[in-house]
Amino acid sequence: MNILILGSGGREHALAWAVMQNPKCDKLIVAPGNAGIAQIADCASLDIDNGGAVAAFAEENAIDFVIIGPEAPLAAGVADRLRDAGLLVFGPSEAAAKLEASKSFTKEICDAANAPTAGYGHFTDAEAAKAHVRHHGAPTVVKADGLAAGKGVIIATTEAEAIAAIDDMFGGAFGGAGAEVVIEEFMEGEEASLFVLVDGEDVLAIGSAQDHKRVGEGDTGPNTGGMGAYSPAPVLSAEIEAKAMAEIVKPTMRVMAERGMPYQGVLYAGLMIKDGQPRLVEYNVRFGDPECQVLMMRLGAQALDLMQAAAEGRLAETQVNWADDHAITVVIAAEGYPGAYEKGSEIKGLEGLPEDSSNMVFHAGTKAEDGKVLAVGGRVLNVTARGDTLQEARDRAYAMVDGIDWPQGFFRRDIGWRALK
Repeated sequence: MNILILGSGGREHALAWAVMQNPKCDKLIVAPGNAGIAQIADCASLDIDNGGAVAAFAEENAIDFVIIGPEAPLAAGVADRLRDAGLLVFGPSEAAAKLEASKSFTKEICDAANAPTAGYGHFTDAEAAKAHVRHHGAPTVVKADGLAAGKGVIIATTEAEAIAAIDDMFGGAFGGAGAEVVIEEFMEGEEASLFVLVDGEDVLAIGSAQDHKRVGEGDTGPNTGGMGAYSPAPVLSAEIEAKAMAEIVKPTMRVMAERGMPYQGVLYAGLMIKDGQPRLVEYNVRFGDPECQVLMMRLGAQALDLMQAAAEGRLAETQVNWADDHAITVVIAAEGYPGAYEKGSEIKGLEGLPEDSSNMVFHAGTKAEDGKVLAVGGRVLNVTARGDTLQEARDRAYAMVDGIDWPQGFFRRDIGWRALK
């Protein structure tokens, strides 16, 4: 098969790495890709949010299967445009992608599905939102309704913080994403992510992960896109997973199908777990980043078979073969992230690191220039390792981190602490 992956981050490098393990893959193109992806696949310059341009590129390059990595092209309807052109696609329609593109839409679907989640209010006016906060008090969670690259969520511990967050969102801090705001009840517990493949009818759980959203050690400081992750998530036991599938995921998928927007692709269910009971925090309509990196490390070549089965409506006859192993990824970010950071510094030491089924550095915000690897993003590298135990995987990952020479980068030393404490 000739395969096209859309995206340029660590998630897409991990997807490309897994796809390349599978002998079904004859040719792989990633658009636009990054410096790490360019070492294993062809990279192409392409406007991935333009469905017409992607469809024309796929036709010119005899592409058989398109895997859409990030949320923006999905929300822009790229999957629909490609399906209209007769292509096999992994990723939901524009209508179904609203499960991530609109927090208020998701809340309404959850209400219809009777899926357990936080109580909420939906506001298009700052004063009404502030009145809600003053009535309900803090802690509370303030969310930009639209897509904000994983950053439009403020956990406010005081009413003053919540009101400041409302002002920021309606003031344009998250662009159009904050034109509407959802304010949710603060849920206590431990958070984990469940990944499920859906083919429009059937669902198949393909693994769990836990990520570290806060920038600082001990889970302190502002939220980021994710500073590291590990899989599996011990808090998401088989019993809790079964409960989440029966009470949250399957009812949501049923309601989506009933409303004429059947879901196809990967569904990321962020869950808050307390006293053995899962509640939905949010849905994402693509693999999480950096959770994808640890999932792909553990799934390997079968990831392509699973995604193809979801795209072709064959999940009922498919199963996941898990090794009894663990994976961890440590994000190295540019100094200053998630705030302002400089671009263009050189990263050294990568060529001496192992690259095999147990050790891999996935590139996120990098580009190759004059034989050098340069940092051009906020989250720049995902240092990923597998092991028989989480401790073994963690030791491997940090040994690789210590082999990287990039003074302008920083990382957390405590990834995996909840599972290892």
